[in-house]
Amino acid sequence: MEQFDAANSIQDLQYFGEFGGVNPSISDSSTYTFLSAKTMFDTFEGNAEGCYLYSRHSSPSNLYLSEALAKMEGTENANVTASGMGAITSVLLQLCKSGDHIVSSRTIYGGTYAFMKNFLPGLKIDTSFVDITDLAKVEDAINEHTKLLYCETVSNPLLEIADLKGLSELAKKHDLKLVVDNTFSPLTVSPKFLGADVTIHSLTKFINGSSDAVGGVVCASSAFINDLKNVNNGACMLLGPTMDSLRAASILKNLRTLHLRMKKHSENAQYLAERWEKDGLNVKYPGLKSHPQHELFTGMMHPEYGYGGLIALDVKTVEKANELMEMMQHENLGYLAVSLGFYKTLFSASGTSTSSEIPEDEQKEMGLSPGLIRFSIGLDHDIERTYHKMRECMVRTGVL
Repeated sequence: MEQFDAANSIQDLQYFGEFGGVNPSISDSSTYTFLSAKTMFDTFEGNAEGCYLYSRHSSPSNLYLSEALAKMEGTENANVTASGMGAITSVLLQLCKSGDHIVSSRTIYGGTYAFMKNFLPGLKIDTSFVDITDLAKVEDAINEHTKLLYCETVSNPLLEIADLKGLSELAKKHDLKLVVDNTFSPLTVSPKFLGADVTIHSLTKFINGSSDAVGGVVCASSAFINDLKNVNNGACMLLGPTMDSLRAASILKNLRTLHLRMKKHSENAQYLAERWEKDGLNVKYPGLKSHPQHELFTGMMHPEYGYGGLIALDVKTVEKANELMEMMQHENLGYLAVSLGFYKTLFSASGTSTSSEIPEDEQKEMGLSPGLIRFSIGLDHDIERTYHKMRECMVRTGVL
């Protein structure tokens, strides 16, 4: 992989506030004044560098965050949105029109799946869902109408790993775009350097890290970002998934500690996964040698950030999963909640929560057990202490 240090790229950005503040000033305006009518006209035509038009198009606060995230992913440009789904839907609608076709991983976030499966057919855009770990099946699904390949670097919730280099080669062979949701692996994997055309994040998760904001970002070439923001036909401009400037400023501040947080999330997750596997539990984590794509992920990752903060634990039945999660919450070991990337451990039974949009028969086909718990491991100071408390809950509920 090309040598690239995302944390250094973020650190090297220097922003001063309007009055010399160590944080950039927040632009709390929805519209902006012009010194001349000609400049306003030029800005509508996209020709006035450094001028702001209207906050649905962009704002200084949003551009600061966008620039930092582009640096993080090593792309030319980026555009922040009001949610991760706002980023995903805008990209898909910008790249695909009526009659087009998408080849997607079958294990993806439930909201993305629902958009592709239930919403896009109304626009005559079809999707084939495939096992993304089998490149032959991916290529077999490509047809003359296919416009893009879509995957998650680390899939939600089964933690399958996409071979981004292999998918990129397929995309180039068939003149397609490779779109990658990198929400589960910020800093750990840099999709752009493995051949991705577009990288997406839900900023709500690890990047913000405090579960107090919703946001998304599209990282790509300047040409594609400009297309998204075009006043005449840009999906981000016309659909209006605009991030609030106050949220952009808040997320930018949290982004500065992402490198520290990701290392601790990974360190804690690695410890728990190894202990749970020794206990004989059915656990899936990319950092375990037993993970089917462990070597693939190892070859793709920036090792200093570890294998990520997500663990999948299968306790076979949803009843047992719920009993265990309720006890863990009662013992203050985490929260029974969706989402991820919080300082506290979060857990949910994916089949009845974040993947509930996927029909039960398809969940079964992809290997999503009703008893699968997705753990987003927190920043616990003493992870050994946490492990012993969690183990006691597992014994009391009969999981161990």
